[in-house]
Amino acid sequence: MDIYSRFGLRPVVNVSGTMTSLGASIVAAPVIEAMAAILPQFVQIDDLQRKASAVIAQACGSESGYITASCSAAITLGIAATMTGDDPGLIERLPDTTGLRNEVVVQTGHLVNYGAPIDQAIRLAGARVVPIGAATESHGYQLSAAINERTTAALYVVSHHTVQFGLIQLEEFIAAAHAKGVPVIVDAASEYDLKRFIAAGADLVLYSAHKFLGGPTAGIVAGKKTLVRAAYFQNGGIGRGMKVGKEGIAGAIAALEQWQQRDHAAVRARERAYLKLWHEALNGRPGVRAEIDADPTGNPLDRLKLSIDSREARISAWDLADALANPPAGSVPAIVRDHEAELNFFFVDPCNLHPGQEQIVLQRLLAELERAQHAPQPLVTPFFQRDARRVAARRNWPD
Repeated sequence: MDIYSRFGLRPVVNVSGTMTSLGASIVAAPVIEAMAAILPQFVQIDDLQRKASAVIAQACGSESGYITASCSAAITLGIAATMTGDDPGLIERLPDTTGLRNEVVVQTGHLVNYGAPIDQAIRLAGARVVPIGAATESHGYQLSAAINERTTAALYVVSHHTVQFGLIQLEEFIAAAHAKGVPVIVDAASEYDLKRFIAAGADLVLYSAHKFLGGPTAGIVAGKKTLVRAAYFQNGGIGRGMKVGKEGIAGAIAALEQWQQRDHAAVRARERAYLKLWHEALNGRPGVRAEIDADPTGNPLDRLKLSIDSREARISAWDLADALANPPAGSVPAIVRDHEAELNFFFVDPCNLHPGQEQIVLQRLLAELERAQHAPQPLVTPFFQRDARRVAARRNWPD
């Protein structure tokens, strides 16, 4: 708790998941030790990245890899690599892509905002985005038709933000792109399985070190050696502003090593116990339906889905989420996974809890639900007002 008082910050209980806006994840002690050990020392960064390459290759089943500032940076640098190769003249010319292959095909249903628009990460390299299909429907023939002599890469996004139905599946996407000689880059920032996408034939796969891996803020690039090298060489161009420090590289290496030693079954058992506690206490309360819901992208974990009927609960899903995040004095904020609250539900994610916080979350939920039951008027506001409040608060930063 000392760090909160030192910086004048309020404590937060994270039941949203591995969200960058909340600091992403709990960093494991061996990772912290590795970062602390290298911080006072000097090292040749190329040598440290060579070590990272070997560790990434082993963990991901790839030819090589390297560490960059974030997964978003990895998207930009991976796209850049497909346009310039390892030619230093072309690398220094970006984002001017005159005369280069510079079109990136991506499904319309994958053009999401993960805190910033994914198409912006593509455009930062100087590339042009070519959307294919509609928001909820894409087909292989559309991908094939969109690829031409100007196509440099095909980007596939794996995320809970994307449309989860009606789109081209990974294997078909890779096959169609490769049939036209186009490399496939997979944005797998929040994915648990480090080997699936390389095994499926992706040319580059991008992960966040600071999500399920429990490492520092960094991006992991894994894939074919020629493309990884070309992406790494972008540090002499547009990648200079996306560089990662020695502590980030050492921390990511340690996180990858720890990942392979982690008792994943024990982690899942602890999370299931939290979910059972919440489900039994909340399901069936007035206006509340609780369900244990599987991760939409196939990660081996579950969350509690709380569907709220505002007529019986006397509070909307989004007003409940906001009440949990902005409690009365003396209570700890609990931040839930509320990206879809407009649809009258949100999720409670157990993956980033410290021991004992599961009880704090439950008591906060029960207190807000009880408060709504006894309020003089239903605690229901129009959703558009919530969005306006959030935008206004952000624009008021740093005040």
